[in-house]
Amino acid sequence: MRILVAGGAGFIGSHLCEKLLNLKHEVICVDNFYTGSIKNVLHLSDFNTFEVIRHDVTFPLYLEVDGIFNLACPASPVHYQKNPVQTFKTNVHGTINMLGLAKRTGARFLQASTSEVYGDPEISPQREDYWGHVNPIGVRSCYDEGKRAAETLTMDYQRQFNVDTRIARIFNTYGPNMSKDDGRVVSNFIVQALRNEPITVYGDGSQIRSFCFVSDLIEGLVKLFFLEKVHEPINLGNPIPITMDQLAQEVIELTGSISKVSYLPLPEDDPRQREPDISKAKALLDWQPTISRESGLEVTIEYFRKILS
Repeated sequence: MRILVAGGAGFIGSHLCEKLLNLKHEVICVDNFYTGSIKNVLHLSDFNTFEVIRHDVTFPLYLEVDGIFNLACPASPVHYQKNPVQTFKTNVHGTINMLGLAKRTGARFLQASTSEVYGDPEISPQREDYWGHVNPIGVRSCYDEGKRAAETLTMDYQRQFNVDTRIARIFNTYGPNMSKDDGRVVSNFIVQALRNEPITVYGDGSQIRSFCFVSDLIEGLVKLFFLEKVHEPINLGNPIPITMDQLAQEVIELTGSISKVSYLPLPEDDPRQREPDISKAKALLDWQPTISRESGLEVTIEYFRKILS
């Protein structure tokens, strides 16, 4: 297949491009490099079936493709809150443009959604049939509501125009190719620990998250893309929960750091819990994470040691 990966130079997108190339597909990486980095995909130039196009998906793109993964959008609060209007436009205009391309070419389409559609959930773990608890006017809503709108558009293009769509609700993911200043908790903790700086924990540290290593997530995305006739959202993430205090201590131990934990006020609308129910992914995709958190953190720590040196 000839597959377009929008946001292909980002953290997850770059790993996805590499996976698809190794599966012998042609890959077009489309990115405006707002948060993505050309360094993430430079090594893929060894493939003669790989192409990079600098483009912002909020503007139409005219190509001939067989498949589209739409991962284009800043995914960390630091970046998506920096320009909230553009974040919302990327989720709405960008998704419309990518869906329009899929409609015109007959391409299969996968929308990368997020666990943020559940907001600050009142149930845990979160199932796909839970509609969420989202503040529509908060500082995170440009991303939360933007992704919810993208899901709406994806389902409506499937129902109205019979576009062959998929929706992946991605939970917290980590691994190599993360940016050291992207504001995600794993990268923050590791960078601070390696520098022996105070590790910043927001709130009292009791917030619950679940962390999926990037290679596990990519396996899930690819399986979902090639699964026939499944249009409803599917959670992809690691269901094993951990508190932020526990994660900070794990990172300190694995890095051999002398860092101490520093507590700061909880940001507005920061969710108290985020834990996926992956029963649907297990049943339909025969998928579940296989990389332990310790193993994944060790690989990620080594990656950051190299880029910080």
